[in-house]
Amino acid sequence: MDDVLEAYTGPVPRHIAVIMDGNGRWAQQRGEDRTAGHRAGAKTVRAITRACAKLGVEVLTLYSFSTENWGRPQIEVDALMALLTDYLESEADELLANQIRLRAIGELDALPAGVRMLLEQVGQITADKDRMDLVLALSYGSRQEIVRTIRTLSERVAAGTLDSSDIDEAMVSETLDTAFGPDPDLIIRTSGEFRLSNFLLWQAAYAEMYVTDVLWPDFDETELVRALNVFGRRQRRFGKTAEQMAESP
Repeated sequence: MDDVLEAYTGPVPRHIAVIMDGNGRWAQQRGEDRTAGHRAGAKTVRAITRACAKLGVEVLTLYSFSTENWGRPQIEVDALMALLTDYLESEADELLANQIRLRAIGELDALPAGVRMLLEQVGQITADKDRMDLVLALSYGSRQEIVRTIRTLSERVAAGTLDSSDIDEAMVSETLDTAFGPDPDLIIRTSGEFRLSNFLLWQAAYAEMYVTDVLWPDFDETELVRALNVFGRRQRRFGKTAEQMAESP
């Protein structure tokens, strides 16, 4: 698939975020259990991570496990945590070889101790890599993230270290889980659902949305380039008129 990536000459988003949907349906279509779909989806994670790094994407954020996902059947939750453990153990060398830094956002304390330990270990050994950040959103919910941010700023105000009048958009952004990087330019959702599902609500304010009916396990480099081609045809005006954008250098 390298030729597909090399042939792409359009704009490359600094930050791509992906709502990886459709693993269960992919498995159901094949008469397999949902775990098989999640395993297939993990292979796609590796391929798309590698592709984004080759294209020059700075940040790739993957919605891996939401706060709402804890409500799924326990057998599926356990399987997902086991799969995450396998991924972290098997992909460390891949991330190092490709100069990719691993980060995680969300309510990480809710994760099993073994998963937290591996996240910390892989994060530490890849901390100095600067080709791309791979961000796993785990036990993540955007509303919960915003609430945590409000609490943090409120505590600073109560402690007298912050004046409430100084709170602005930049300060909120700097207090969110994603403070280390730019907001997403492009949010991709697979499996045809048209919703954000509590993902990066603040950060998505000016992101371009791309929805495809392709299920996540089938989302390959060709599908990624298709999304980028659509992104490249969009005019990002950020509240300005088309005429104003045309006059911009």
